[in-house]
Order: sequence, then C-alpha cells, then structure tokens
Amino acid sequence: MPERIGRYTVARRLGSGGMGEVFLAYSPAGAPVAVKLIRTDRLDPVTRARFEKEARVARDVVGTRGVARFLDADPYADRPWMAMEYVAGHTLLETVDEAGILPELLVASLGALLAEGLGAVHTAGLLHRDLKPQNVILGEYGPVIIDFGLAAFADTGQDTLSHSGMIVGTVRCMSPEQAAGHPHVTPAADVYALGTVLLYAAAGHYPYDGSRWEAIVAQVSSPMQQPDLSGVPESLLPLLTAMLAHEPATRPTLTEVAERCTALMTSLGVSPVSARRALIARTTATAAGAAEADVPTVEVEDRLRALLTAPSPASPLDTGVSPGAASPNEEITDEQAADPPEAPAEAAPAKKPTPHRPRVPASQRIAQELREAYAMQSTL
Repeated sequence: MPERIGRYTVARRLGSGGMGEVFLAYSPAGAPVAVKLIRTDRLDPVTRARFEKEARVARDVVGTRGVARFLDADPYADRPWMAMEYVAGHTLLETVDEAGILPELLVASLGALLAEGLGAVHTAGLLHRDLKPQNVILGEYGPVIIDFGLAAFADTGQDTLSHSGMIVGTVRCMSPEQAAGHPHVTPAADVYALGTVLLYAAAGHYPYDGSRWEAIVAQVSSPMQQPDLSGVPESLLPLLTAMLAHEPATRPTLTEVAERCTALMTSLGVSPVSARRALIARTTATAAGAAEADVPTVEVEDRLRALLTAPSPASPLDTGVSPGAASPNEEITDEQAADPPEAPAEAAPAKKPTPHRPRVPASQRIAQELREAYAMQSTL
C-alpha cells in the first residue's frame, strides 16, 4: 500500500476493481478523500490524454447533488490517479447482497435521485459510461454516484474487454452499443446502465449473465436476446423494460425516468421526500457498523472511546470541598480527628480568592488529544 498518492496521505485500502485500487487518504489539512490508482495495464498515451480531458470536465461538475465531487487528478503520473469526495456508506451491491432487494417504493426513490444526479452531470457534457451497483454509495444523505472522470478508461472496445476482474463487474451493466465496441456513446448508454442498477436493486440480478464474459457480451449485443426481468414488481416493469431497450433512441431520457419514478411514488401514496427518507433509513441501517469510518486506524477508535468514557478530573468547585480538605469519600483516621493542627500565632494575610477557571468541555479535550496524537507532519 502506498504511503502517499500525490499530495494525499494514504490511511488504508477501501477496495479494488477493474479500473484499479481505491484508498482512503487525507489532504494536508486532514480532510478525507477517496483516491483511485489506475491499473498499469490500462495505460497508453491516448488514454492518458483522454483521462486529462475527462478530469477537467469532472472538476467543473461541483455541487451536483447525488454525485461525489471530483477533487484532483494526475493523468501523467507513473500510475494515474484521481481524488474524489469520500462518501461513507455501503455500495448498492453490498446492500442488496447482504440485506436483500429493496421494495418498489425505495427503488423508485433510488431511480429518481440517481436520474436527477446523472442528468445534472450530462448537462455539463460528461458521461459516466461505467455506472453499476458498485458505483452507487448509499450514504446518510442519500445515494451518491462515484467514479465520474474515469470515462476515459471505461469506454473500451472488445479487444480490451478480456482484462481479468474488469469484465464481470462491468459488462453485465454495459449498454449494447458499448458491448458492440462503438467508440462513441450517448447519454442513452448511462440510461441503460441506470436500468441495470435499478434491476439489481429490485430483483438482485443483472439483465444478462453467464459464466464467461464473452457469453455475456454476446447476449448484450444481440437484439434478439431479451433482458431477464424476473422478480421485478409489476409497477416497475414498464420503466425497466424501456430503460433496457436495445436501441438507444427508444430509451427514455433521464428526465422521463425521474418523472416516472416520482409518479410511482405518488401512486403508492408517499411523497418523494418521505420516500427518500425511508430509503436513507433502510440503507444506512444496513450499513451501520460496517461503513468506513472517518478515522485511519482501530487505535484511534480505541483512544476516542477511552477519552469519552474516562471520568473528568474534578475541581474543588465541582465537589464543594475546600482545597486541602478531605474528600467526602476519603477516610479520616482517629489520629487525625484527635490531634488537629494548632492554629498559627498570627493570622496569615488573607489570600485573594482565585478566580474560577471553567473546565474545558469534553468535546474540546477529545479534539485536542486527537490533534496531539495524530497531528500532520509539517512536511505535508
């Protein structure tokens, strides 16, 4: 595991995939970021140049709800990397695999929110090209799409589809035009991929499957092969059928997807706001205890726990006991009770009362302790 990637200090590995490895890292100021290192077998001058172009566009897409912010990138490093906003939570893939499929109401909410986020990015001129359940994080504020800016590496032809580890997670969600090797795709490719994401959320499987990637590509590419929509609720079937259409021109736009999902929520008697809250409550409860915490090591967690549970040092004013006097819980011996100290011959000059200094709140003590223990080096 690298210690540094660009200007970011690496804390731990978050995962790996077809594109490369993802790490939790920290900026020089201590802000958490997700940094992705690109696989070396995905590199060539043309791809690096495309990555630079995509990164510039992605950097301009800021403040888009539902999309992790793009922060930084170096397309020309020995291993290109990109840094994105870190979003704590489980992926949609993990949530479905661990806790089961989502009810139709929550799938509709998920679809509306993701379509809204994707639409804003498309307006900026950027496509995702590799949307899949692994690239949707279910966080405390709702679903968030990650990995924008990696389109340069995702838009591949059949000659590069055989990379081990990349195909299984990608080609199952790839649009027919991408699977056929078309060099240029339209926003309709992201609509198709979003359809596979919603299918996985609603039924726990992909539209096409097989033991080898070549078999999956053949199914996706064939206009005669219909997608597997078994297990999808009747209310979602028309929408998913349209989104997974073979011809890009016949698929709905993202605006239409959002409108149809909103209409379904309304028909079920639930407002989109309430449905979103229910989605967050369901998915964050699933992720509780397993989401990546914003701390680098178990040692920090243990230290924080110890600080929170340690008793606060009591001052004389807290206990009501004068300085030098016995504590209410302190035992007084017979000798001390029988022979009190003699009074001085002359009274000592009265001391001015020491002004009371309020105790530092526990939250400030904890923060200071952690700063001292885990302060960044000045060289960063």
